[in-house]
Amino acid sequence: MTAHANPRDLPPEEDDVFDAPDAAEEAQAKLCEDAPETPESVKRGVDVIKKHWRHAPNGPGVYRMIAENGEVLYVGKAKNVRKRVASYTRLAGHVNRIARMISATTTMVFISVETETDALLLEANLIKQMKPRFNVLMRDDKSFPYILIARDHDAPQILKHRGARARKGDYFGPFASVWAVNRALNALERAFLLRSCAQSFYDNRTRPCLLYQIKRCSGPCTGEISTEDYAELVREARDFLSGKSRNVREQLAREMTEASERLEFERAARLRDRISALSAVQGAQGINPRGVEEADVFAIAKDAGRFCVEAFFFRAYQNWGNRSYFPRADATLSESEVLDAFLAQFYQEHPSARCVFLSHPIEDAALLEEALTARLGRRIEVIAPQRGEKRELVDHALQNARQALGRKLAEDASQQRLLAALGQAFGLAATPRRIEVYDNSHTGGAQAIGAMIVAGPAGFMKAHYRTFNIRSAEITPGDDFGMMREVLTRRFARLAKDGEKDQDGDAFPAKPDLVLIDGGRGQFDVAREVLRELGVEGVAIASIAKGADRNAGRETFFVEGREPFRLPPHDPALYFVQRLRDEAHRFAIGTHRARRKKEFTKNPLDEIAGVGPSRKRALLLAFGSAKAVSKAALSDLEKVPGVNKTTARLVYEHFQRE
Repeated sequence: MTAHANPRDLPPEEDDVFDAPDAAEEAQAKLCEDAPETPESVKRGVDVIKKHWRHAPNGPGVYRMIAENGEVLYVGKAKNVRKRVASYTRLAGHVNRIARMISATTTMVFISVETETDALLLEANLIKQMKPRFNVLMRDDKSFPYILIARDHDAPQILKHRGARARKGDYFGPFASVWAVNRALNALERAFLLRSCAQSFYDNRTRPCLLYQIKRCSGPCTGEISTEDYAELVREARDFLSGKSRNVREQLAREMTEASERLEFERAARLRDRISALSAVQGAQGINPRGVEEADVFAIAKDAGRFCVEAFFFRAYQNWGNRSYFPRADATLSESEVLDAFLAQFYQEHPSARCVFLSHPIEDAALLEEALTARLGRRIEVIAPQRGEKRELVDHALQNARQALGRKLAEDASQQRLLAALGQAFGLAATPRRIEVYDNSHTGGAQAIGAMIVAGPAGFMKAHYRTFNIRSAEITPGDDFGMMREVLTRRFARLAKDGEKDQDGDAFPAKPDLVLIDGGRGQFDVAREVLRELGVEGVAIASIAKGADRNAGRETFFVEGREPFRLPPHDPALYFVQRLRDEAHRFAIGTHRARRKKEFTKNPLDEIAGVGPSRKRALLLAFGSAKAVSKAALSDLEKVPGVNKTTARLVYEHFQRE
């Protein structure tokens, strides 16, 4: 065996070319280390990455870059993780975003997978779970509504559906919004006269309901239509939603003509109305493709460092609506890079059409095709069309994306002006970025809750809203001061415990700049005292006292270091404060009412550990009510079918203690 004097004399293997930097890279790194413009934090981050890089897998996988406090900064994938991580070991040539990410990195975690497709799916899943601040993040991941024609009854029901597809039937969608699916359902009920009522309502009908009278249901519940004729209506509805709308309309037109020739004018009129309803469904869709049966269309626009992705959904040659997304992404990224990351996260939750048309080509198009094809079991095509009808669909989506982004930027600019006006009105040193508004709600001290709403440059931040169930036994029922003290103490003690890192990447702070209290001088003093006791600094406090006769526009404001004051009646800052207060009031009242309703409908048997739904049902069937169960003797409880002696004693002793 020949000995080599230098390991570099060994011929490198294909996967090991990054095991050690070559001479040019070492020279470049030396120059960068000596360069005064390279920040020390970047050098420290590069040293950390180099240490972890030596243990990176030499194949497909996912890597995480983690900060000192445990926050996941970035999740990335690679065909060869070691090669990808090596790109972070250079000190020069990084854009500002990557340099900041390297500076904050203190450790890395690697996960090996079998294929690059697996890496794509795992990366999207981890981004959704961890929401790293340096990744492109899809903000709105709500599920889409579908139209369901059930198959679990002789008279199938047509209804709106969202969530898991547990019920047997045919699902048509997705529709971009609830408004779009409601509009389609309204027209389909008039066109096909299918029932939309729940099963319990259907089973207990003795005469047709109002929907039958206004010709939006054929009345199968009371035998107004035969089972065979109703099945034909269901078949026509399925055909229409499956893309055979032309055949359905032609068939209805023939039947209308035949009925007219036989002088059955009432039936002909009903068929005419159904054809009109079908025309309404298609006419309301806007742009309808002629040669594209099923497609998802995505177009992305960029302006002022912000991005908007517009998604259109085409099914059965019909436009089933569109939705705008505003992903969080660094301004230095290109449209293609943002769209690439967005699609991987989008299809993590939503099923794909047979064709996916894009306004910009993406790097991982082949990977995305492979992943979607494997998941759905059919061939999926991901392309950026350049001509023809497909390009017209993309251009239409791109036009909508630009318009939506323009509206969003205008709204944000208006919101920013309102925040600046509010800061000036309350004498703040800078424009507030995060405002928290607090309110309490209760009924005579019962079901007391505290509510916190949050507003910022993007408007109301509903993901940050919180409610607090008042738990302290020392608070006298109806003591608003005590309730406000508990709410603020819990909120700011938790903030001190969790730290003040940004909750939405580096865009939205966790610590408020301004706290607004719905109340007068007493609530203001309580809030000021709580923040002083907890050592919270840098948070301005203001209190809003209702005006005389509770008239809007005559509110009195309490702010630290100033006498109580009012704002001019037409001041935009006053309207903004009123909006904030009304939103807090709405949120508090809604939460309180939901809790109160739950208390009203709560069954005493729910409080007994060991009594599940089946045993509770058996007890109620045997005694008729929970009150009767509470008065029953132990011997009677033991005789209930399905209730053993142990459970009977649990129930008996529970009510004896009560």
